[in-house]
Amino acid sequence: MQGSCRQLSYATRLRGRLVGSVGLALITIVALFAPAASADVNSDQAQVSQLERQIARDGAAVQQLVGIYNQAQAHEDAIQTQLDTIHARLLADQNAKAKATADLRKAVLQRYMSSSDASSTLALFDTGKSSLVAQEAYSQIATRSLSNEIDAVAVDAQHTQSAEADLRTAQTQAHATLQQVTAARQAAQTALDKDNALLDQVQGNLQSLLAAAAQQAAAAQKQAEQRMTAQAASPRPVSVSFNPSPGTYADPLRAIAALSPERVDQGVDYSGYGPIYAIGDGVVLSTANSGWPGGTFISYRLTDGPAAGLVVYAAEDIEPLTTVGQSVTAGTVIGTVYEGPSGIETGWADPSGDGVTMAYDAGQFSGSNSTAFGANFSQLLSSLGAPPGILQNDPATGNLPGGWPTW
Repeated sequence: MQGSCRQLSYATRLRGRLVGSVGLALITIVALFAPAASADVNSDQAQVSQLERQIARDGAAVQQLVGIYNQAQAHEDAIQTQLDTIHARLLADQNAKAKATADLRKAVLQRYMSSSDASSTLALFDTGKSSLVAQEAYSQIATRSLSNEIDAVAVDAQHTQSAEADLRTAQTQAHATLQQVTAARQAAQTALDKDNALLDQVQGNLQSLLAAAAQQAAAAQKQAEQRMTAQAASPRPVSVSFNPSPGTYADPLRAIAALSPERVDQGVDYSGYGPIYAIGDGVVLSTANSGWPGGTFISYRLTDGPAAGLVVYAAEDIEPLTTVGQSVTAGTVIGTVYEGPSGIETGWADPSGDGVTMAYDAGQFSGSNSTAFGANFSQLLSSLGAPPGILQNDPATGNLPGGWPTW
């Protein structure tokens, strides 16, 4: 019976671990599944990444619950095996007790028959009557080992019945735990299926958005190329009026981290990340133009200093922080440069500030060459403390209008 008690103690500890594991798994499942909607490419891409991580977590939860389920099933099977063993032992004890009792009765009868006449036999088994001979014979045999064996069998049978009752209780609890684990595993699998269905939906939306965005970008690029081709065929005359007046200009790139100068073309190209400032006092004319990479084209007309009246632009991988009509100074952050695929370009824009550069207006730019307007702006930035751009050809293509400021 000590073996049965040890098995019961193990069953209690295992049941505690199983219940704790099921609770933790259920909490994990509730926390994992949180569907969301998406309306653009960036949010869909972020949702795809989030769903992929969530599916990995849900899959791990399902695997964990499968292991817990198998353990709980094995535990219940082990309890049933113990019950079958105890039941067989109890039946054997009952048979042994019955045989020992029969042997005792037979021995008493034989003892009695050898010492008295047969007419007194019934007195031995009549509780209302007894004879001294029968009492003596029963007393002598009852004190022997056979009587002790019957008593031992009875005690062992009581222990076996007690252990069986305890195991029945453990079996009920183990079955309840198994049902709970089954429900948790089904819930985890349902969550995983929903994750996969939502991922398929979001990926489908993302593909549609990317295809639409690619079509729009191709159309915008084609329109820009057609416009640039038309302008190159008949350049607009450069007519800029500006009234120099006292003013202070400052390096607009002074706070950009990892700043690296690149080529001089229509303006000056740079890479890096961080805030970009206005050069000096001015008024914002535009913040966007789809013909430029990244769709950003911030332009502002200077209202003070030696270039008052001229229009400065900063374009491409910049997040605008200004609005059209806003007044700016050399201390105004007009946007945030981010590490995109194009970098940034800054230079002189034409008077409209609508997305066309002075270099293009003058027909100086052919695709990759350095222009006179780009070189002039590079000199201005250098005079303010920024690194100058890299000339692709020297001298630069074209000439500046008369009276254009130099640095």
